[in-house]
Amino acid sequence: MPRISEMPDTLFDGVSQAYVPPEKLRISDRLKLHREWEQNIDPVTYEVIRHNLWNINEEHGATIQRISGSPIAMYALDLNPSLLTEDAEFIYFGPYMQYMSGVTDTQVKWILENRSENPGIQEGDMFLANDPWVGAAHQMDVMLICPVFHEGELFCWVTNCLHQYDIGGITPGSFCPAARDAFDEGILIPPVKIVENDVVRKDIEDLYLRSSRKPEMVALDFRAQLAGNISARERVLALIQRYGPRTVKGVMKQIINHAEKAFLNKMSKLPDGVWQERTYIEACRPGDRRTHRVILTVEKKGSTLSFYNEGSAPQDGAMNATYSGWRGSVMVAINELLCWDQYFAIGGALRHIKFDPSPGTFNCANFPASVSTAPVQAMEISLYPAYNAISKMIFPDPQMRKDIFCIGGTSQWPATIFRGIDQWGERYGYLLIDPIGGAIGAFSHADGINTGGQARTPICQLPNIEHTEQSFPLLFLYRKEIPDSGGAGKYRGGLSAESCFIPHNTELITQDTLSSGNALPTSPGMMGGYPSTTNQYQFLKKSNVLERMHAQNMPEDIGELEGKSVTLQLRQENFTQLPEDVYAVRWSGGGGFGDPMDRDPAEVQADLENFLISPNAANELYGVVLTADGEVDTALTEAKRSEVRRNRVNGGQPGHRSGKIILEAAEYLNVKQDENGSFWTCAKCDADLGDLKDNFKDHCQLEEKEISRSNPLIGDPIDFIDDQVVYRQFYCPGCGTLIENEVAIASDPILRDILLRM
Repeated sequence: MPRISEMPDTLFDGVSQAYVPPEKLRISDRLKLHREWEQNIDPVTYEVIRHNLWNINEEHGATIQRISGSPIAMYALDLNPSLLTEDAEFIYFGPYMQYMSGVTDTQVKWILENRSENPGIQEGDMFLANDPWVGAAHQMDVMLICPVFHEGELFCWVTNCLHQYDIGGITPGSFCPAARDAFDEGILIPPVKIVENDVVRKDIEDLYLRSSRKPEMVALDFRAQLAGNISARERVLALIQRYGPRTVKGVMKQIINHAEKAFLNKMSKLPDGVWQERTYIEACRPGDRRTHRVILTVEKKGSTLSFYNEGSAPQDGAMNATYSGWRGSVMVAINELLCWDQYFAIGGALRHIKFDPSPGTFNCANFPASVSTAPVQAMEISLYPAYNAISKMIFPDPQMRKDIFCIGGTSQWPATIFRGIDQWGERYGYLLIDPIGGAIGAFSHADGINTGGQARTPICQLPNIEHTEQSFPLLFLYRKEIPDSGGAGKYRGGLSAESCFIPHNTELITQDTLSSGNALPTSPGMMGGYPSTTNQYQFLKKSNVLERMHAQNMPEDIGELEGKSVTLQLRQENFTQLPEDVYAVRWSGGGGFGDPMDRDPAEVQADLENFLISPNAANELYGVVLTADGEVDTALTEAKRSEVRRNRVNGGQPGHRSGKIILEAAEYLNVKQDENGSFWTCAKCDADLGDLKDNFKDHCQLEEKEISRSNPLIGDPIDFIDDQVVYRQFYCPGCGTLIENEVAIASDPILRDILLRM
């Protein structure tokens, strides 16, 4: 397994330790930090101030949303505020696009160490930054960082991050899928003082706006961020005025300490070990037909968690992310699965978490790699495997098991980047944000949530079609949830959706695709659950849609229309869509949990009645037999499922060992112990699955299938990639229960996803 190594505490090289004790920060003697606080605060005062601080942070984000004129802020909520201590520990971050603030703490430390002497950090200052090698997710995520002073001492920091409309680069909107390196992308700005003595420095602002095609919109975004910081700063100062600096600071420190205690309590309930997830990204540049491996490893040793990306593909093309993006992505999964009960107070957990990436990989890329598309590729594909790996880690504890959820929608974002002349005759560039509707994967005890958004953005919302049509020259034909798009399982993954549109009040739209997850599903399910659908682009040239509309016969699906079907590649550039051309974009759904043969037939019946699955899926994936009138035949269903399980066993003769259950490691996997040591067994029938030192999968019945058999909506990967894809299923050799699945490139070995050290 990867070695836990010490990482340098500086940035620009792409890596940084999360927690640096304040006494080790190299800060100018001219800067005085507020370092006094109350140790004993009565519970009522603590709760009042704690909730006040949370409300300050949430209102901070709402202020930006209300003031910004950008649909990215208004509808996608592509922003995030943070509140940090004077020495840059997170108090709160979220609940907006969380991974945007994944390295706010390390960036503030960078400012403390590199700006406290020259030009200095003083009251009334704010620093603007978008350099991904210092702290941004990608260049369009611009951060505005504000120190809060009280009586001449640096008391805390309020910061925010907002995706800007356009900050330069070779593609309008600044997503640059064909970029060769960072020099083809938007301007890079390390932290620079843009506000001094509460006055915006026009020279720095002019420099910042110069590269933008829409400087007036970026200027408004900046002022929205400015207003957010000012409102948060003033509310913090009002809180200090009311309760005193020592009490407010004491609450801040206690929030972190309580969160740390809660995290350590959870770690004490879990076994030591290593959990790993593997997935793939497709198409790093136009014309690329390769797959690029992604490995996420989490190691628990005592109270320390360590995260690695060793084994991930080298940086290449325009799919990359920096350490900022990788760490921020993993932090989202940590926050949601391990810190959700602490109001997004992740600072306490970070004291016990190490991030040890391999520089030069595509999700920890070295300068000057292209990283403008990081959030929709490298960061998503770094985040979602972390959900599965951490979920498997926490499964052994019955209480934490309830917090598990499978990978959800937009585990790779099917972006369409469109541009041209809008309905007012002005130039525009934009990214269709409908896939933010996402889907939530299945839970360990319940179905996922159809178009339930993205777990990484808890308050995100799908924009109204009318809002998009008002802002851009589009006319939507439909937007609908797609049956069978959620992964099958004992608990079904949430359904995703599809948006379909044509140009309106413009001669044409110029489009780029930017996607992955079209050949291989990136929401693979867990513990026997099946994958969701893949992403899909459908493009119909010279269709009869306008004739249908004139006849007042609106299509409900692109498949109803006549025209020339065009297969779009995953980084296809500069293709044009005319008013009679129809474009449909479908995004991935949520993965399933548990063997679909264990799903209650009554739940399958309900899914059929609600058009969530098709009769074919009910039969093929769930083993359900339907009568002529579409009702579930319970007796025949049980008989068919028994036959399916017998065929899975395929005459195998499993061994059995008696012993005491010492751990429930997964839905269908127990660890037992006898006088000879610890060993794996099937949780249903006690079949022996090998010693604990073995990979339990090596003792299962293995069946390899075409990936299209895992979900009715998955097509042939050969349309997009050259590698052979296999769907591996691991059955208990005793009872035929589906213990686990793998989506893999055929040349990759069987993954060891659980290694326990007991």
